[in-house]
Amino acid sequence: MSKTTRDESATDKKELNQFEQHYFTSYDHYGIHEEMLQDTVRTLSYRNAIMQNKDMFKDKVVLDVGCGTGILSMFAAKHGAKHVIGVDMSSIIEMARKIVDLNGFSDKITLLRGKLEDVVLPFPKVDIIISEWMGYFLLYESMLDTVLYARDKYLVEGGLIFPDKCSIHIAGLEDSEYKSEKLSYWQDVYGFDYTPFVPIVKEEPIVDTVDNNAINTTKCKMIEFDLNTVKLSDLDFKVPFEVEVKRQDWINGVICWFDIVFPAPKGKKPIEFSTGAHAPYTHWKQTVFYLEDDLECEKGDILRGELTCSPNKRNNRDLDVKISYEFEARGVDAKERSRKNENVYLMH
Repeated sequence: MSKTTRDESATDKKELNQFEQHYFTSYDHYGIHEEMLQDTVRTLSYRNAIMQNKDMFKDKVVLDVGCGTGILSMFAAKHGAKHVIGVDMSSIIEMARKIVDLNGFSDKITLLRGKLEDVVLPFPKVDIIISEWMGYFLLYESMLDTVLYARDKYLVEGGLIFPDKCSIHIAGLEDSEYKSEKLSYWQDVYGFDYTPFVPIVKEEPIVDTVDNNAINTTKCKMIEFDLNTVKLSDLDFKVPFEVEVKRQDWINGVICWFDIVFPAPKGKKPIEFSTGAHAPYTHWKQTVFYLEDDLECEKGDILRGELTCSPNKRNNRDLDVKISYEFEARGVDAKERSRKNENVYLMH
């Protein structure tokens, strides 16, 4: 039986810390769900992956982690699942219950309000976990933690996770005009010097849609996660990267994005999508990290370094990111153009 009202919630929101309260409250309003539903790359990828695997969903018990408005739960129920349990902490689950009832799935979908760690599922184990857990830069908001908890506690041996593979990629970016605008604004704010804001602005990555033509290096896959085996500790990582400059230009920052892959039947091409600038728009856009240096580059120059990513100690849904880089210029004025530096960022 569904439990979706505030009084029925397995978790008392008032007992959560301020960061958790803010996070769950941000999903109460329909607007954020409208944006996700209208993201056709996101939503159709899930639908198509479930349809492609309908034989695997037939008569299976499915857990939808962070079910929101219930769209993924209904995809699973429509394509053969015996029963689906949708879990969400935000009040949007009350609307999900109305939608599930209206579309005739109330006998096949049980909705439970509360944190997954607190709810009691009507089944001891599930055959499949579905979840749209990805945040900006893949890991922002750390909802993957909850999916891994669900996997370890509820998923049967050999069960499926949708999606089950993801990777983070990096490339160099020419974005001098926007970077200059963003930083120079603080030099003179209505006649006053506001430059103490500049270091703070530099520390904050930009989430935005980037023109693919602005990318001027090769791409590098920094890290890949297999959700069937990845551990929580693996989400705190340091990885190397190396990209080669493709044209005479400037590198003002690096751009990062993620790719997603779903399970597929043997012999079938898996459903997958990318959130990169080269791919169709998604609401995740891309993440830009401006570098301390503006790098004057020639074709064949090398930008290499290490990216470190850790959950923020004060609020583990935020991310601390550090990028150490060495720009190895070649050819004309190579020594003068080469740089070595380090930047720290906070995604919050």
